[in-house]
Amino acid sequence: MTDFYTIGLDARAERMAHLAVEALKSWGITDCTPELVKIRENAVFRVPAPGGGEAALRIHRHAYHSDVALESELQWMRALQQDGIDVPAIVPTQIDALFITESVASVPEPRQVDMVRWLPGVPLGTLEEGLSAAVHDIGQTFTQVGRLVGELHNHAANWPLPEGFQRHAWDVDGLTGEQPFWGRFWEFPGLDAAQRALLERARDTARDDLFAIGQPKENYGLIHSDLNLDNMLLHDGRVMAIDFDDCGFGWHLFDLATISILFRGTDDYDQIHQSLITGYRQVRDLSDELLELMPLFYLLRAFTYVGWVHTRNETHTAQEIAAEVVATTCELADSYLRK
Repeated sequence: MTDFYTIGLDARAERMAHLAVEALKSWGITDCTPELVKIRENAVFRVPAPGGGEAALRIHRHAYHSDVALESELQWMRALQQDGIDVPAIVPTQIDALFITESVASVPEPRQVDMVRWLPGVPLGTLEEGLSAAVHDIGQTFTQVGRLVGELHNHAANWPLPEGFQRHAWDVDGLTGEQPFWGRFWEFPGLDAAQRALLERARDTARDDLFAIGQPKENYGLIHSDLNLDNMLLHDGRVMAIDFDDCGFGWHLFDLATISILFRGTDDYDQIHQSLITGYRQVRDLSDELLELMPLFYLLRAFTYVGWVHTRNETHTAQEIAAEVVATTCELADSYLRK
C-alpha cells in the first residue's frame, strides 16, 4: 500500500471510487457508479442524492482535519445555506450524521466522507486554464463575487459559534510561523538559494507587519480562505461558493486577495479587482486604509501557494503550477521588500 501516492492518477481515482461506493451505503445508496469530478487533495464524485437529485460526495485527504474541525466546517456551511447564502446544502447520512469515516483495503488510511447537494452552474474557471468562457460579463460577475464574499464575512461576524466549534487559523503563525498551516514554504525544494533567502526576508517583514495590524473585528474572523476560480460556480447570473475545506479564522483581506491575485499582470486585473471591491462594499464596509494592505495579503497568499505545492507534490496540479507559483511569489516578495 505504500505505492498509493505514487501510482497513476487513474489508478488512484479507481481506488477512491471503490471507497465512494462503500461510503454511499451510509446514505442508503447502492448500485451506483460514482462519477469522478476531480481528485487533488480530496476526491470529489458526482452521485445520486437520497430522495432524488444529485449530490457531491467528498472523500477527504487523510488527517487534514480532525473530526471536530470537519464537523465545524459543515456546521457553518449548513448555517450559511439555511440563512439564504448561496452555498451547497449538507446532506446528512441515514442516521443524521454530517459525515462518516470509511475504509477499504485498496486505500491506505480511513477517510472522512461527506455529501452536499449538487449545485447547478459552471466554475468561474480553473487554476490551470484561468477564467472560464462562461463568464461573459466580467464586471457584473465579479461584482457578484464581491457581494458573496461580503455576505460570508457578515454572516460569520454575526453567527454565534456552536459549542466546541474548532477551525484552524490563518493568523500570524498560520501564515508566517515556524509551522505554517500549508507548510514551510521557504523549504520548498524548487527554490534556489537566492529565492529561499528572499522569501525568508519577506516572511520576517510580513510577520512584523501582521503583528502591527492586529486582529480588528472589521477585518478578521471566520473566512472561506480558498475562493479560487474552481470554488465559485456561476448559474443564471448568480455566483455560489463551494468547498469550505480550508475555512478558518483569518483576515478578510485574505479572501479578497485570493481572488484578485489570480489576475495580477493580466489585462482584466483592474476591472476584476475594482468590481470585486465594489460588490463587497455593497454589503460590507471596507475602508481605503484597509485596502492599502492588499500588497501584504497578496504576498501572504503567495506564500501559502508555495507551501501548497511543497506539501501536495503528489498532485498533478502542484507539479503543473509550481514554477509559476515560485516566480510570482518571488516577484511579490521583492516588490514588498522594496516598499
